[in-house]
Amino acid sequence: MPVGTLATVKGLTVDQLRAAGAQMVLSNTYHLAIRPGAEVVQQLGGLHKFMGWDGPILTDSGGFQVFSLAKMSRLDDRGVTFRSHIDGSLLELTPERAVEIQEQLGPDFMMCLDECPPHPATQDHIRRAVDRTTLWAERCRRAQRRSDQALLGIVQGGVDLEMRSRSVEALVDLDFFGYAVGGLSVGEPPAEMYTTLEGTVPRLPSHKLRYLMGVGRPIDLLESATRGIDLFDCVMPTRNGRNAMAFTSRGALRLRNRQYQTDPRPLDESCRCPVCQRYSRGYLRHLFLVNEMLGPILVSWHNIAYYQSLLRELREAIRAGCGGEFRALQLARWDEKS
Repeated sequence: MPVGTLATVKGLTVDQLRAAGAQMVLSNTYHLAIRPGAEVVQQLGGLHKFMGWDGPILTDSGGFQVFSLAKMSRLDDRGVTFRSHIDGSLLELTPERAVEIQEQLGPDFMMCLDECPPHPATQDHIRRAVDRTTLWAERCRRAQRRSDQALLGIVQGGVDLEMRSRSVEALVDLDFFGYAVGGLSVGEPPAEMYTTLEGTVPRLPSHKLRYLMGVGRPIDLLESATRGIDLFDCVMPTRNGRNAMAFTSRGALRLRNRQYQTDPRPLDESCRCPVCQRYSRGYLRHLFLVNEMLGPILVSWHNIAYYQSLLRELREAIRAGCGGEFRALQLARWDEKS
């Protein structure tokens, strides 16, 4: 899912997202509750009409901001109180309020409020976060009123497999539509993330959606999908695109490098996106060097298209029974020089 935190994927229209192959986008409860307010979005017809996107939308609950804005929040079993990063006003998010806001926004998929512990954290801290996440999940389940939205629980536990198991067992009993693995890609080495997934994903119901939150690099998507994850979101395609980094089937390109000054090739010769069909690496580098806004737009567009293409090809390989071969071939390609 491309990330549209504030009801927009930065720099791209919904038509460009569709052309890139995106099927579903993510927005954020905390940020939209602050600006423009859930009531405003509701009055303007809900999130789909508000942003002009007619495909599925998932909203995060604001739980990640418990982690990312820890210095601006106060946390207890009742919920979390944020001091707005915009104007200092207070925003209280309880599990019930998080569900209420998401029901006002009107996405297709919504997330339970959770506590994401930092890395590293003590086992006591992780245990408290797991138990609080379970408590909040139960309250979110009871608070849900709309039947046309799917509610997902979030598994926490850091890289402690005992705590992950504790979280999974409690959440599976609540019978959510699907389950997210949260609290990864927060500073742990990639190998620890993969090990954690290997110990967590098999415990989740195989017939339900399994979502890895906030991940990540193309290699992380490949490694996680082959470990049983179905759904991802991350700001990397657009954030890195705005900073002159293009992801390709042969590895990442840093377009400010002088070696691309007169390079006539597209970003990725195997990519069929509109950017690769029309523009050269040399031209795109020029746009960044002269600070033209078109550069970040075009590379972000390509990056989203590349992510969608990578996972589409992986889906096809898995269906054909050769997911392992696809993984090995792609890892070898990334090891080559672009």
